[in-house]
Amino acid sequence: MRALAKVLVTGATGFIGSHVARLLAERGDELRLGVERDSPDPAIAELEAERIRLELRERRSVRRALAGVERVFHCAGVTSVRPEDAERLFDVNVGGTKLLMHECLRAGVERVVYTSSAAAVGPAREGKTADETQLFTAGRLGIPYVNSVHEAEVEALRVAAQGLPLVCVNPTVCFGAGDYLLSSTRLVRSFLLGRIPVYTDGAVSVVDVRDAAAGHLLADERGAVGERYLLGGRNFTFDRLFADLGRLSGVDPPVKLPKGAAARAAALLGAAGRWPLTPAEVRAASQSWTYRSTKARRELGWRTRPHEETLDATVSWHLEREHARIARSRRSQPIQWRLAGLAIGAAEEAAGLIRRLPSMRP
Repeated sequence: MRALAKVLVTGATGFIGSHVARLLAERGDELRLGVERDSPDPAIAELEAERIRLELRERRSVRRALAGVERVFHCAGVTSVRPEDAERLFDVNVGGTKLLMHECLRAGVERVVYTSSAAAVGPAREGKTADETQLFTAGRLGIPYVNSVHEAEVEALRVAAQGLPLVCVNPTVCFGAGDYLLSSTRLVRSFLLGRIPVYTDGAVSVVDVRDAAAGHLLADERGAVGERYLLGGRNFTFDRLFADLGRLSGVDPPVKLPKGAAARAAALLGAAGRWPLTPAEVRAASQSWTYRSTKARRELGWRTRPHEETLDATVSWHLEREHARIARSRRSQPIQWRLAGLAIGAAEEAAGLIRRLPSMRP
């Protein structure tokens, strides 16, 4: 059994970081929690651990945080699919990770567990699942977040090749209780508030944040240096996910649109502020973000809990926090978006029928 260590957790106020910090505290490690300036900390309020202000883009701040540290869990990062956040995504996810990894190498840190993302692997082919061996081709989608986490992972593994004892974990979309910053469960909250009136074909892998955090500690204890491990749970089509969320919450699922119709609506109406989804969001949502975690199960002994427990915990947490607001939104959901979605869907079906008429004639 290894000796307990002094451990730095970056992004400790975040969804994954806070759960990792709690497990490390249970393990008995001496914790130093890296907290970004002005970041709210209800997720770690009960933890009795050293807190230090950490700005990933400031070398002096990083060196101060690393002083005397033996192990690092790098959980900090920015998640957004909004094009206007592209500069910050690359600044923090790529630039901040590169700086931290080089400083970890310089400081002689014994082990780094780096929280990447399944998005760094890219989406799978439709109806398939991807693993760690998949070649990244998602740059063609033009999604800044996806490109930023891929480039950040490349930078981290480049430093690992120089001698940094780094293990990379790639969680899929994390659900569960305690997402105070809405970095991962915003989809569920938006569903409950009626802010997803329409959707299109696509799929996503969901993992319980508690299982993802446990995977971090297993990677620390058993992971091979220079390797990455996908941490994914249930693969959902959006049809199934929204049906399950509706069953648990009593909220009506959104209207489904063909991919082409959703993209055109976002491009034409979104620019005028008359549509709730941007083209980038439609493009991202229409992919198959589905994965298999065979490697983590085999090499780390990682396991996941039933997906029903995860969905129930997520919905219950949001309902408890915003019950009155969600109840009001059910009475005043933006009916114009639902009607527009139904109208667009009907128009697409009619257009498709018209296009098929010549081939249907005898």
